[in-house]
Amino acid sequence: MDSIGLMIEEHKNIKRMLKVIRKYCYRILKGMDIEYEDFFRIIDFIKNYADAHHHGKEEKMLFNRMVDELGPAADKLVTHGMLVEHDLGRLYTMQLGDAVAKVIAGDDEAKLDIIGNAIGYADLLSRHIDKEDRVVYEYARNNLTERTLEEINTQCNTFEEKARAYKIQEKYINLLDKLEAKYTS
Repeated sequence: MDSIGLMIEEHKNIKRMLKVIRKYCYRILKGMDIEYEDFFRIIDFIKNYADAHHHGKEEKMLFNRMVDELGPAADKLVTHGMLVEHDLGRLYTMQLGDAVAKVIAGDDEAKLDIIGNAIGYADLLSRHIDKEDRVVYEYARNNLTERTLEEINTQCNTFEEKARAYKIQEKYINLLDKLEAKYTS
């Protein structure tokens, strides 16, 4: 398994969800009917597919090896770049959930917080994915040893086998397909 290739493919799915998020926010802006509970499904995708599944592989398998083996440049790129952005994405997601709960409870003004946090997350992740695909992953491929890359591939394969048992990819791609059909058509 090419773990970096898999992570790039997962980025494509995450970017699809970012489009759903933008469309949903546009519907709020236009005053269209909204099923706010769908935002909890989006948050589920973000937390369990984009963060736990995808970022989990990056953080536990790839980034730590880059920092350990590639020195200060990798440390700066990963620790002060990618990991900070992962944490900022988690903050946006938490605040998005809080805002959705407020709107459902009757706080109409919290719609602003939904849009702000959802668009903030979508913009952050869009730029983040671009940096990873074009810079971070290429830096790793070009500078980590073949042995290290093989070890990462093995770890990733084991991780994916466990995820297949829980049908993680299947569950979240199905959810993504449903939300896309509902909000992007």
